[in-house]
Amino acid sequence: METLALILAGGKGSRLDLLSQKRSKPAVPFAGKYRIIDFTLSNCAQSGIYDIGILTQYLPFSLNEHIGVGKPWDLDRRDSGVVLLHPHNQWYLGTADAVLRNIEFVKRKNAKYVLILSGDHIYKMDYRAMIEKHAKTNADLTIATIKVDPSETNRFGMMEVDSNDSIIDFEEKPLKTNSTLASMGIYLFNKQALIDALNEVVRPDLDFGKDIIPYLIKVKKSKVVSHTFEGYWQDVGTYDSYLETSIALTKSDTKLDLYDEEWKIYTRSEEKPPVKIGSKAKIENSLISNGCIIEGTVINSVLSPGVIVEAGAIIEDSVILNDSVIKKNSIINKCIFDKKVVIEENSKVGFGNDYTPNIEKPDVLFSGITVLEKHSVVPKNMIIGRNVRIYKDANFSNQVVKSGSSIK
Repeated sequence: METLALILAGGKGSRLDLLSQKRSKPAVPFAGKYRIIDFTLSNCAQSGIYDIGILTQYLPFSLNEHIGVGKPWDLDRRDSGVVLLHPHNQWYLGTADAVLRNIEFVKRKNAKYVLILSGDHIYKMDYRAMIEKHAKTNADLTIATIKVDPSETNRFGMMEVDSNDSIIDFEEKPLKTNSTLASMGIYLFNKQALIDALNEVVRPDLDFGKDIIPYLIKVKKSKVVSHTFEGYWQDVGTYDSYLETSIALTKSDTKLDLYDEEWKIYTRSEEKPPVKIGSKAKIENSLISNGCIIEGTVINSVLSPGVIVEAGAIIEDSVILNDSVIKKNSIINKCIFDKKVVIEENSKVGFGNDYTPNIEKPDVLFSGITVLEKHSVVPKNMIIGRNVRIYKDANFSNQVVKSGSSIK
């Protein structure tokens, strides 16, 4: 095939804290029935790219199980398909280092182009337009770019372009810049240009943003072109962005249309029965996945498959992952629960007006979100404050858990 896609999917996602303790960031569940990596994989399938290598690293088991042979994305083909590429004798030390360590896999392919993608962003993009521009401009490298707010420029690789969209300057995560054109971490290389650059720039922690792109622009004077993307694109790498992006999907004016028949997002779905809604249930502005049983109230929330909400229970502004159970008369507010969490009767989680940041991780939890690890159980009649982290083996010595606590 003309284009080989390499998806970087080994990121730990440390800012997602409890959600990424047992899985890589691309494997984190999102929008009810999906995983984060589903968006990148679906973009490839919809763009006619079926030859894919997925570079895994950190806790790949959940990701491996989810992807399998790639059938949901139509990747289980005879002459192409998906290959999971694991580290051989040591961990990848940078984004470009990960590709370099799999360079023999790249060389064996007959592809003309190599498309480097991140497996941890939420977006819908037709890569064919980028490939077409790359060929038309005779570029060595084309970078997908997006306009960002000036306050966010220190999070991205920032660049300046001329009137022909050729990139004339690139700086990785600058503290100060006048540019607002940011790299999306999507790179389309001529295959030989990629191989040459990876061999010519020698660093143990080789990175595309810090090393390869500046080298091509400033040293080798290669033709590097910007392809500006104007659609929806979101990094859900923090608790706040994860919750905000999830709840935004429940609104009628959401910018990410999951119901677009022209650009479907595929996933490996669980075999669950239909949603069951009781006579006294109340549901407003929420995503409810297959297998859920709702007897209580769900408002502005996202429920993954198999969640049970018993009578009198209230869930608001929250994300509840698979097979969790919220028992009678419990109240959940601004929370993220990982899979198979149980909240016993008459408990309140995410309660009160005390927004003390989490004492152990104040930079991770500070806006009032309370997070529970997979398999956590909250006993009856508990009151748990905000910015709290609850581990699965938590020892509740008191009936009240103060805001900012971490219970292990």
